[in-house]
Amino acid sequence: MNDLLKSVREKAKSLKKTIVLAEGEEPRIITAAVKVQAEGIAKIILLGNIDVIKQKCPSVNLNGITVINPATVDVEPYAELLFELRKAKGMDMDTARKLAHNPLYFGVLIVKRGEADGMVAGSVNATGDVLRPALQIIKTAPGIKTVSSCFIMCLDKNSKYGENGIMVFGDCAVNPNPDSNQLADIAMASADTAVAIAGITPKVALLSYSTKGSAKGELVDKVTGALEIIKAARPEMRVDGELQADAALVPTVADLKAPGSTVAGKANVLIFPDLQAGNIGYKLVQRLANAEAIGPICQGFNKPVNDLSRGCSSEDVVNVVAMTALQSTITK
Repeated sequence: MNDLLKSVREKAKSLKKTIVLAEGEEPRIITAAVKVQAEGIAKIILLGNIDVIKQKCPSVNLNGITVINPATVDVEPYAELLFELRKAKGMDMDTARKLAHNPLYFGVLIVKRGEADGMVAGSVNATGDVLRPALQIIKTAPGIKTVSSCFIMCLDKNSKYGENGIMVFGDCAVNPNPDSNQLADIAMASADTAVAIAGITPKVALLSYSTKGSAKGELVDKVTGALEIIKAARPEMRVDGELQADAALVPTVADLKAPGSTVAGKANVLIFPDLQAGNIGYKLVQRLANAEAIGPICQGFNKPVNDLSRGCSSEDVVNVVAMTALQSTITK
Protein backbone atom coordinates (compact mmCIF):
# COMPACT_ATOMS: atom_id res chain seq x y z
CA MET A 1 0.00 0.00 0.00
CA ASN A 2 1.41 3.39 -0.96
CA ASP A 3 1.86 6.30 1.44
CA LEU A 4 -1.17 8.19 0.13
CA LEU A 5 -3.56 5.31 0.76
CA LYS A 6 -2.10 4.85 4.24
CA SER A 7 -2.70 8.54 4.89
CA VAL A 8 -6.26 8.33 3.52
CA ARG A 9 -7.07 5.46 5.86
CA GLU A 10 -5.59 7.26 8.86
CA LYS A 11 -7.52 10.45 8.11
CA ALA A 12 -10.73 8.47 7.69
CA LYS A 13 -10.29 6.92 11.15
CA SER A 14 -10.41 10.34 12.79
CA LEU A 15 -13.65 11.28 11.01
CA LYS A 16 -15.76 8.34 12.24
CA LYS A 17 -18.09 8.51 9.25
CA THR A 18 -20.78 5.96 8.39
CA ILE A 19 -20.64 4.35 4.95
CA VAL A 20 -23.26 2.12 3.30
CA LEU A 21 -22.08 -0.95 1.41
CA ALA A 22 -25.05 -1.77 -0.80
CA GLU A 23 -23.82 -5.15 -2.09
CA GLY A 24 -23.63 -6.79 1.32
CA GLU A 25 -24.01 -10.38 0.15
CA GLU A 26 -20.85 -10.26 -2.00
CA PRO A 27 -17.89 -11.98 -0.22
CA ARG A 28 -15.39 -9.24 -1.15
CA ILE A 29 -17.71 -6.63 0.32
CA ILE A 30 -18.30 -8.64 3.49
CA THR A 31 -14.55 -9.11 3.97
CA ALA A 32 -13.94 -5.40 3.40
CA ALA A 33 -16.72 -4.42 5.81
CA VAL A 34 -15.16 -6.48 8.58
CA LYS A 35 -11.72 -4.97 7.96
CA VAL A 36 -13.07 -1.40 7.84
CA GLN A 37 -14.95 -1.94 11.08
CA ALA A 38 -12.02 -3.67 12.80
CA GLU A 39 -9.55 -0.93 11.84
CA GLY A 40 -11.95 1.88 12.74
CA ILE A 41 -11.81 3.39 9.25
CA ALA A 42 -15.58 3.95 9.24
CA LYS A 43 -18.80 2.63 10.66
CA ILE A 44 -20.45 0.26 8.22
CA ILE A 45 -24.05 -0.37 7.20
CA LEU A 46 -24.15 -3.60 5.23
CA LEU A 47 -27.21 -4.22 3.06
CA GLY A 48 -28.27 -7.83 2.64
CA ASN A 49 -29.81 -10.93 4.15
CA ILE A 50 -27.92 -11.83 7.34
CA ASP A 51 -28.40 -15.56 6.72
CA VAL A 52 -26.94 -15.30 3.22
CA ILE A 53 -24.04 -13.21 4.52
CA LYS A 54 -23.21 -15.79 7.20
CA GLN A 55 -23.58 -18.63 4.71
CA LYS A 56 -21.13 -17.03 2.28
CA CYS A 57 -18.63 -15.96 4.97
CA PRO A 58 -19.32 -18.22 7.95
CA SER A 59 -16.22 -17.25 9.91
CA VAL A 60 -16.64 -13.47 9.83
CA ASN A 61 -17.30 -11.43 12.94
CA LEU A 62 -20.04 -8.90 12.23
CA ASN A 63 -19.89 -7.27 15.67
CA GLY A 64 -20.36 -3.50 15.32
CA ILE A 65 -21.62 -3.75 11.74
CA THR A 66 -25.23 -2.77 11.11
CA VAL A 67 -26.90 -5.25 8.76
CA ILE A 68 -30.16 -4.22 7.06
CA ASN A 69 -32.13 -6.34 4.61
CA PRO A 70 -33.86 -3.96 2.16
CA ALA A 71 -36.10 -6.82 1.01
CA THR A 72 -37.82 -7.15 4.40
CA VAL A 73 -37.30 -3.84 6.22
CA ASP A 74 -40.13 -1.30 6.52
CA VAL A 75 -39.28 1.01 3.61
CA GLU A 76 -42.27 3.33 3.96
CA PRO A 77 -40.30 6.40 5.19
CA TYR A 78 -37.75 5.87 2.43
CA ALA A 79 -40.41 5.30 -0.21
CA GLU A 80 -42.19 8.50 0.85
CA LEU A 81 -38.94 10.44 0.49
CA LEU A 82 -38.32 8.92 -2.95
CA PHE A 83 -41.88 9.71 -4.01
CA GLU A 84 -41.55 13.36 -2.94
CA LEU A 85 -38.28 13.70 -4.82
CA ARG A 86 -39.51 12.04 -8.01
CA LYS A 87 -43.26 12.71 -8.21
CA ALA A 88 -42.68 15.61 -10.60
CA LYS A 89 -41.09 13.05 -12.92
CA GLY A 90 -44.20 10.87 -12.77
CA MET A 91 -43.29 8.46 -9.97
CA ASP A 92 -46.16 6.96 -7.94
CA MET A 93 -45.99 5.47 -4.43
CA ASP A 94 -46.17 1.86 -5.59
CA THR A 95 -43.12 2.38 -7.79
CA ALA A 96 -41.35 4.24 -4.98
CA ARG A 97 -41.96 1.33 -2.58
CA LYS A 98 -40.67 -1.18 -5.10
CA LEU A 99 -37.51 0.84 -5.78
CA ALA A 100 -36.92 1.44 -2.07
CA HIS A 101 -36.50 -2.32 -1.64
CA ASN A 102 -33.68 -2.24 -4.21
CA PRO A 103 -30.37 -2.09 -2.25
CA LEU A 104 -28.88 0.55 -4.57
CA TYR A 105 -31.87 2.85 -4.05
CA PHE A 106 -32.23 2.02 -0.38
CA GLY A 107 -28.56 2.75 0.22
CA VAL A 108 -28.78 6.15 -1.44
CA LEU A 109 -31.96 6.96 0.49
CA ILE A 110 -30.14 6.18 3.75
CA VAL A 111 -27.49 8.72 2.74
CA LYS A 112 -30.10 11.27 1.66
CA ARG A 113 -31.85 10.99 5.05
CA GLY A 114 -28.55 11.67 6.82
CA GLU A 115 -28.35 8.18 8.34
CA ALA A 116 -25.01 7.62 6.56
CA ASP A 117 -22.36 9.83 5.03
CA GLY A 118 -21.80 8.03 1.73
CA MET A 119 -22.36 4.85 -0.26
CA VAL A 120 -20.09 2.43 -2.11
CA ALA A 121 -21.26 -0.15 -4.68
CA GLY A 122 -20.33 -1.53 -8.09
CA SER A 123 -18.59 -4.84 -7.32
CA VAL A 124 -21.48 -6.72 -8.94
CA ASN A 125 -23.55 -3.89 -10.44
CA ALA A 126 -22.95 -1.84 -13.58
CA THR A 127 -21.84 1.79 -13.24
CA GLY A 128 -25.10 3.12 -14.63
CA ASP A 129 -27.13 1.16 -12.09
CA VAL A 130 -24.99 2.52 -9.24
CA LEU A 131 -25.00 6.15 -10.33
CA ARG A 132 -28.63 6.43 -11.48
CA PRO A 133 -30.19 6.40 -7.98
CA ALA A 134 -27.56 8.87 -6.77
CA LEU A 135 -28.32 11.26 -9.62
CA GLN A 136 -32.05 11.00 -8.94
CA ILE A 137 -31.92 11.26 -5.14
CA ILE A 138 -28.70 12.85 -3.89
CA LYS A 139 -28.13 14.95 -7.01
CA THR A 140 -25.15 17.20 -7.62
CA ALA A 141 -23.37 19.53 -5.22
CA PRO A 142 -24.31 23.23 -5.09
CA GLY A 143 -22.72 25.10 -7.97
CA ILE A 144 -21.98 21.88 -9.89
CA LYS A 145 -24.33 20.24 -12.39
CA THR A 146 -22.03 17.51 -13.70
CA VAL A 147 -21.03 14.22 -12.09
CA SER A 148 -17.53 13.29 -13.20
CA SER A 149 -14.52 11.23 -12.23
CA CYS A 150 -10.84 11.60 -11.56
CA PHE A 151 -7.78 9.49 -10.91
CA ILE A 152 -5.18 10.28 -8.29
CA MET A 153 -1.83 9.56 -9.91
CA CYS A 154 0.95 8.57 -7.52
CA LEU A 155 4.36 9.00 -9.12
CA ASP A 156 7.66 8.55 -7.33
CA LYS A 157 7.61 10.89 -4.31
CA ASN A 158 10.85 12.45 -5.60
CA SER A 159 9.26 13.24 -8.96
CA LYS A 160 9.58 16.83 -10.14
CA TYR A 161 5.93 16.73 -11.17
CA GLY A 162 2.91 17.19 -8.94
CA GLU A 163 3.03 17.72 -5.19
CA ASN A 164 5.38 15.10 -3.72
CA GLY A 165 4.65 13.07 -6.83
CA ILE A 166 0.86 13.28 -6.44
CA MET A 167 -1.37 14.56 -9.23
CA VAL A 168 -5.09 14.51 -10.01
CA PHE A 169 -6.35 13.80 -13.55
CA GLY A 170 -9.97 14.49 -14.60
CA ASP A 171 -12.23 13.46 -16.26
CA CYS A 172 -10.93 10.06 -17.33
CA ALA A 173 -13.98 7.80 -17.07
CA VAL A 174 -17.41 9.48 -17.32
CA ASN A 175 -18.05 12.43 -19.68
CA PRO A 176 -17.14 11.75 -23.34
CA ASN A 177 -17.20 15.29 -24.71
CA PRO A 178 -17.86 17.91 -22.02
CA ASP A 179 -18.84 21.44 -23.01
CA SER A 180 -17.43 24.52 -21.28
CA ASN A 181 -19.87 24.34 -18.38
CA GLN A 182 -19.23 20.65 -17.83
CA LEU A 183 -15.48 21.14 -18.11
CA ALA A 184 -15.68 23.86 -15.45
CA ASP A 185 -17.64 21.49 -13.19
CA ILE A 186 -15.03 18.76 -13.72
CA ALA A 187 -12.23 21.18 -12.82
CA MET A 188 -13.94 22.45 -9.66
CA ALA A 189 -14.85 18.93 -8.50
CA SER A 190 -11.31 17.69 -9.21
CA ALA A 191 -9.90 20.56 -7.15
CA ASP A 192 -12.18 19.53 -4.27
CA THR A 193 -11.01 15.92 -4.59
CA ALA A 194 -7.39 17.05 -4.62
CA VAL A 195 -7.90 18.71 -1.23
CA ALA A 196 -10.14 16.11 0.41
CA ILE A 197 -8.44 12.90 -0.68
CA ALA A 198 -5.01 13.69 -2.14
CA GLY A 199 -4.27 16.31 0.53
CA ILE A 200 -2.70 18.72 -1.93
CA THR A 201 -3.27 22.40 -2.68
CA PRO A 202 -4.78 22.38 -6.18
CA LYS A 203 -3.09 24.18 -9.04
CA VAL A 204 -5.44 23.40 -11.91
CA ALA A 205 -4.41 23.35 -15.57
CA LEU A 206 -7.07 23.22 -18.28
CA LEU A 207 -5.26 21.28 -20.99
CA SER A 208 -5.43 21.89 -24.73
CA TYR A 209 -3.33 21.61 -27.87
CA SER A 210 -2.91 25.38 -27.57
CA THR A 211 -1.28 27.63 -24.97
CA LYS A 212 -2.64 31.13 -24.44
CA GLY A 213 -3.88 31.68 -27.98
CA SER A 214 -1.12 29.86 -29.88
CA ALA A 215 -3.90 28.17 -31.85
CA LYS A 216 -7.51 29.05 -32.62
CA GLY A 217 -10.66 26.98 -32.94
CA GLU A 218 -13.77 25.73 -31.19
CA LEU A 219 -11.82 23.13 -29.20
CA VAL A 220 -9.69 25.92 -27.74
CA ASP A 221 -12.75 28.11 -27.17
CA LYS A 222 -14.33 25.34 -25.09
CA VAL A 223 -11.36 25.38 -22.72
CA THR A 224 -11.10 29.16 -22.43
CA GLY A 225 -14.85 29.29 -21.87
CA ALA A 226 -14.47 26.88 -18.96
CA LEU A 227 -11.77 29.12 -17.46
CA GLU A 228 -14.11 32.13 -17.51
CA ILE A 229 -16.86 30.12 -15.79
CA ILE A 230 -14.51 28.88 -13.06
CA LYS A 231 -13.10 32.36 -12.38
CA ALA A 232 -16.62 33.71 -11.96
CA ALA A 233 -17.71 30.85 -9.69
CA ARG A 234 -14.51 30.45 -7.66
CA PRO A 235 -12.30 33.52 -7.98
CA GLU A 236 -9.97 32.19 -5.28
CA MET A 237 -9.16 28.99 -7.19
CA ARG A 238 -5.70 28.68 -8.75
CA VAL A 239 -6.55 27.72 -12.32
CA ASP A 240 -5.30 28.59 -15.78
CA GLY A 241 -5.83 27.60 -19.40
CA GLU A 242 -5.69 26.92 -22.11
CA LEU A 243 -2.33 25.21 -21.54
CA GLN A 244 -0.46 22.55 -23.44
CA ALA A 245 0.78 19.72 -21.24
CA ASP A 246 4.42 20.86 -21.33
CA ALA A 247 3.44 24.41 -20.43
CA ALA A 248 1.39 23.08 -17.51
CA LEU A 249 4.19 20.91 -16.14
CA VAL A 250 7.62 22.27 -17.10
CA PRO A 251 8.74 25.61 -15.59
CA THR A 252 11.12 26.53 -18.42
CA VAL A 253 8.40 25.91 -21.01
CA ALA A 254 5.88 27.80 -18.90
CA ASP A 255 8.19 30.82 -18.76
CA LEU A 256 8.26 30.91 -22.55
CA LYS A 257 4.62 30.05 -23.34
CA ALA A 258 2.68 31.40 -20.34
CA PRO A 259 4.78 33.97 -18.49
CA GLY A 260 3.18 35.28 -15.32
CA SER A 261 0.83 32.31 -14.90
CA THR A 262 0.35 31.16 -11.30
CA VAL A 263 -0.33 27.60 -12.51
CA ALA A 264 1.80 26.98 -15.62
CA GLY A 265 4.92 24.97 -14.87
CA LYS A 266 3.61 23.77 -11.50
CA ALA A 267 0.18 22.25 -12.14
CA ASN A 268 -0.83 19.28 -10.00
CA VAL A 269 -4.43 18.93 -11.24
CA LEU A 270 -4.77 18.28 -14.98
CA ILE A 271 -8.17 18.68 -16.63
CA PHE A 272 -8.39 17.00 -20.01
CA PRO A 273 -10.62 18.48 -22.73
CA ASP A 274 -12.45 15.20 -23.42
CA LEU A 275 -12.68 11.59 -22.31
CA GLN A 276 -10.41 10.22 -25.02
CA ALA A 277 -7.57 12.51 -23.98
CA GLY A 278 -8.15 11.86 -20.27
CA ASN A 279 -8.33 8.09 -20.55
CA ILE A 280 -5.29 7.90 -22.81
CA GLY A 281 -3.38 10.37 -20.65
CA TYR A 282 -3.78 8.59 -17.34
CA LYS A 283 -2.94 5.20 -18.85
CA LEU A 284 0.20 6.54 -20.52
CA VAL A 285 1.42 8.00 -17.24
CA GLN A 286 0.46 4.83 -15.39
CA ARG A 287 2.52 2.64 -17.74
CA LEU A 288 5.39 4.87 -18.86
CA ALA A 289 6.05 6.47 -15.46
CA ASN A 290 5.15 3.34 -13.47
CA ALA A 291 2.62 5.45 -11.58
CA GLU A 292 -0.17 4.07 -9.42
CA ALA A 293 -3.60 5.20 -10.61
CA ILE A 294 -6.13 5.38 -7.79
CA GLY A 295 -9.67 5.50 -9.10
CA PRO A 296 -11.81 6.27 -10.87
CA ILE A 297 -13.18 8.38 -8.03
CA CYS A 298 -16.71 9.69 -8.53
CA GLN A 299 -17.13 13.39 -7.79
CA GLY A 300 -19.70 16.14 -8.06
CA PHE A 301 -22.44 14.55 -5.94
CA ASN A 302 -23.95 16.47 -3.04
CA LYS A 303 -23.00 13.49 -0.85
CA PRO A 304 -20.42 10.95 -1.96
CA VAL A 305 -21.31 7.80 -3.89
CA ASN A 306 -18.48 5.75 -5.36
CA ASP A 307 -18.59 3.08 -8.04
CA LEU A 308 -16.28 0.09 -7.65
CA SER A 309 -14.69 -1.86 -10.46
CA ARG A 310 -16.33 -5.26 -10.81
CA GLY A 311 -12.83 -6.72 -10.66
CA CYS A 312 -12.07 -5.04 -7.33
CA SER A 313 -10.44 -6.80 -4.42
CA SER A 314 -11.56 -6.48 -0.81
CA GLU A 315 -8.54 -4.18 -0.21
CA ASP A 316 -9.74 -1.95 -3.04
CA VAL A 317 -13.12 -1.72 -1.32
CA VAL A 318 -11.49 -0.71 1.97
CA ASN A 319 -9.60 2.06 0.20
CA VAL A 320 -12.72 3.34 -1.56
CA VAL A 321 -14.64 3.36 1.72
CA ALA A 322 -11.88 5.49 3.27
CA MET A 323 -11.89 7.88 0.30
CA THR A 324 -15.68 8.15 0.46
CA ALA A 325 -15.40 9.12 4.12
CA LEU A 326 -12.95 11.88 3.22
CA GLN A 327 -15.16 13.12 0.38
CA SER A 328 -18.01 13.61 2.83
CA THR A 329 -16.02 16.45 4.39
CA ILE A 330 -16.11 18.58 1.24
CA THR A 331 -17.96 21.78 2.14
CA LYS A 332 -21.36 22.00 0.45
